[in-house]
Amino acid sequence: MQNGRPALFRRACGGMDTIALLWPQGSDTREERVFIPMMKALGSILGEVMYWCYALVQNYGLAIILFTLLTKVVLLPFSIWLHKNGIKIVKLQAKINTVKAEYYGDAGVIAEKQSELYKQEKYNPLVNLIPIMTQLILLMGLIEVIYHPLTYILHLDSDCIQQLVASAMSLRGITEAGASIQLSVVDLVKTGELQGALAMLPENMDTALRQIEGLRMDFLGINMCGIPSELGGLYVLSPLLAALSSWLLCMFQNAQNVLQSEQGLWNKYGTMLLSVGISLYLGWFVPIGVALYWVVSNLCAILQTMALNQMINPKKYVNYEELEQSRQRLRAIESLQPDAHTPEAKENARREKADYKKFFSIENKHLVFFSEKSGYYKYYQDMMAYVLTHSNVVIHYVTNDPNDQIFAIAKETPQIHPYYISMKKAITLFMKMDADMVVMTTPDLDNYYLKRSYVRKGIEYVYVPHGMASQILTIHKGGCDHFDTAFCAGQHHIDEMREMEEMYGTRKKNLVPVGYGLLDDLIAAYAQQEHGAHERPIVLIAPSWQKDNILDTCIDGLIRSLLAEDFRVVVRPHPEYVKRFRAQANALRERWAHVDAERLSMEMDFTSNATIFTADTVVTDWSGIAYEFSFATLKKTLYIDTPMKVSNPDFYRCKTPPFDLNIRDRIGVRLKPEEVEKAGATVRAMLAGQRENEETLRAIRDESVFHIGHSGEYAGKYLLQRLLERAKKQ
Repeated sequence: MQNGRPALFRRACGGMDTIALLWPQGSDTREERVFIPMMKALGSILGEVMYWCYALVQNYGLAIILFTLLTKVVLLPFSIWLHKNGIKIVKLQAKINTVKAEYYGDAGVIAEKQSELYKQEKYNPLVNLIPIMTQLILLMGLIEVIYHPLTYILHLDSDCIQQLVASAMSLRGITEAGASIQLSVVDLVKTGELQGALAMLPENMDTALRQIEGLRMDFLGINMCGIPSELGGLYVLSPLLAALSSWLLCMFQNAQNVLQSEQGLWNKYGTMLLSVGISLYLGWFVPIGVALYWVVSNLCAILQTMALNQMINPKKYVNYEELEQSRQRLRAIESLQPDAHTPEAKENARREKADYKKFFSIENKHLVFFSEKSGYYKYYQDMMAYVLTHSNVVIHYVTNDPNDQIFAIAKETPQIHPYYISMKKAITLFMKMDADMVVMTTPDLDNYYLKRSYVRKGIEYVYVPHGMASQILTIHKGGCDHFDTAFCAGQHHIDEMREMEEMYGTRKKNLVPVGYGLLDDLIAAYAQQEHGAHERPIVLIAPSWQKDNILDTCIDGLIRSLLAEDFRVVVRPHPEYVKRFRAQANALRERWAHVDAERLSMEMDFTSNATIFTADTVVTDWSGIAYEFSFATLKKTLYIDTPMKVSNPDFYRCKTPPFDLNIRDRIGVRLKPEEVEKAGATVRAMLAGQRENEETLRAIRDESVFHIGHSGEYAGKYLLQRLLERAKKQ
């Protein structure tokens, strides 16, 4: 109390405005130009509703309750639509989980597949923000109404309000009206102070004063315009009750709301903490009427959810058993990832922070290589070797792998500066990239998470394919569109990329005939091996890991057929298959555990290519290992025609068939999955004509791949030439 009356509006009329804690104001600010007009527009709409509510019940608290109920009724069709939409996304979640499990680690593919699912179901994820935005809009409008009862409840003339406000400001000795100045007018009228200044007011103000005196601003003996931070005492229960109602609503929705109940713990309890925190904050600094609205609104939302679950029961539409199975599969994949709280993970986080800072502390970076995994170094090593031996250019090598072999290599090669940057942090690094050239094997630049630099324009981005396979078949639509340059393994790469540019109307890239460095290294390594005949010919089964590969369709029949011909069989699953489908891989091993290891073995160590060199033939489906094996060893491959992996469905629009389809019959023999009983005899016939095959395969290789044995030289020359040209222009 102050001078016998509550100090309701000391802050509003004297010091800092209460509402300024939420929406600060200033002369000619965005708040005055945008926010205040928006608030007034909301107030005019919601104020009209509040006017009729007050006129009906003649009590401010009851009017707020009635207002809240009316908004719930009016928005009921909208709430029903949101409920149905929630069911739709939960139904979709099983498919989304399956996509995340199948393509774990490949954020680009996951984003593409998830977007396709959303389009199929006509679902927009931004819809989830609508309830929050709706509540916020209603809350903002209600705050505007409560702070301006003269305007919205009594509908007083604006000139009259201005005179009353001016008198209140004069009495309080303030020069600038705060947002709650109208509440101050009400307070002064009810305490009789403003009537003492009637000499300063026109005679026609009597009616307005009587209306103000008649305003019933209380509810259950509590002034709805009171602010807990000003009053203290029992008024502090207001923000506590608002927070309690928010907590009850969140707990109920976490258990019963069709969408919220399926969220992760962080989403569930993060939302709860945010909601409770906002309730406490608003409830402390804004009038109690706002808290009353919040409490009633939250309780109504609980009842509404219960009713909607009865009307449209999610269990009738969602296969929760299938959903749980998809979750378990995804969790199994995620469990294979390292724990972020281990000492190793913490050390990697420290390394990353230091390397990120170091990367941007260096100016005039000319050449940057980017690698997702340690194994990707093999695609760069020859061109890097040429650059290092023919120049003093420093190579900055960014990798997502903390155990990348590049760190050991860099210790012996000071010209290489390696940096460990996780994929998450690499997103920001790419946005801020400040180099002359960036070389990478990762496609889809600027399509998904890795963007061209926002900081430096004119960077030349160079794409290095990590295989000889058809680019239009194995890369997503538009996967190379945003690169400036692409190194090409063979003429088929040039032809396909030019056709894609024409097909999609994209600008022409620099297509550099380079060759395939990994193949050069394999050929050199194979030439150094001894190649004596095996007593029992070795057959390597090395499938891809896409859906319906050899391991999923015909592996048992294939093994039986090969063993029947007395071959030594080595099964080498794709590393991704072992990681994602460990149970299936283990089951395969158990089924054939009775066979002697000298006749059948499972190879799970992928650090060496020794098996490729020692095998007499390879059996695969759509893996690029076929090219590497046949072109390095000059031996034929046995293909099993499982369903083709297609990353770009537009490949059928190409004028010429993809390389992958044409080459199969030239470097190998094909069998259908249902024909695998012929595999043993087919391999036997292939081995019998092995000598005759060598010259044929050599001719096909030299025709298909540029610059055999010299790819590193051609790639390195291009990089140095471009850097020199850029230096001359600077």
